Amino acid sequence: MTQRILLITSSLFGEGGQSRALAESFKAALAGHDVELTERDVVEQALPHLTGAEMTSWMTDPAERSAEQTELARHSDALLAEIEANDVLVLAVPLYNLGIPSQLKAWFDRILRAGKTFQYTANGPVGLLEGKSGLILAARGGMYAGSDMDSQTPHLKHMLGLIGIKEVHTIYAEGLNMGDERKQQSLKEARQAIAQYVESRF
Repeated sequence: MTQRILLITSSLFGEGGQSRALAESFKAALAGHDVELTERDVVEQALPHLTGAEMTSWMTDPAERSAEQTELARHSDALLAEIEANDVLVLAVPLYNLGIPSQLKAWFDRILRAGKTFQYTANGPVGLLEGKSGLILAARGGMYAGSDMDSQTPHLKHMLGLIGIKEVHTIYAEGLNMGDERKQQSLKEARQAIAQYVESRF
C-alpha cells in the first residue's frame, strides 16, 4: 500500500541549509519505495503571522463567512486538507535561537485548530488526526539533544501530540558549526539513520 508523505522544510537558507540537506537525504533514501511525496517549503511559501481576524474566520460557519473571512480561512483549510491526506509528516527543522523558524510556527498556527485537528475534553485536549506518524530531522550548529537547552524537540513533539501524532521519531545532525570534521561525521551519521528509518518504515 502506497504511503503518502508530507515533507515540510523550513530553512532560511533554502538549498544551502543543513536541515534542507537532511531533507534531500530523506528524499534520496525513498528511491525505489512505494511512496507518494508532497513537499512544502514554509519559507519559500511563507504564511503571514496569525491575526485575530483570521482566527475568527475559522470560528465562523463557512456559510456565514464574509468574502474577507473566506479568503482568510483559505490558508488554514488548504493546509489542513494537505496534512489530513498524508500518512507521515516529516519536518526538516533548523534550530534558530533555541526555537523553530517563525515561518514554521506560522504553519503550525494554521493546523492546530480546535474542532478540526484536536478537541477539548474533560480530560484535556484530544488529537483528531489518528493513525499518522512523524519524523523530525533536526539540524543544529551546537550540541543540544538531551540537554536542558533543547527546548525545540519537546515543543515540536507537544504540538504534534496535540493533533494526535504520538509516534514521532527524531534524527539529529548536531555540532555542524563545530569544525568541518565534526560536521561531516554528524551528517554522515544522520544520513545513515535516515536510510535505516526509511528501510524500516517503507
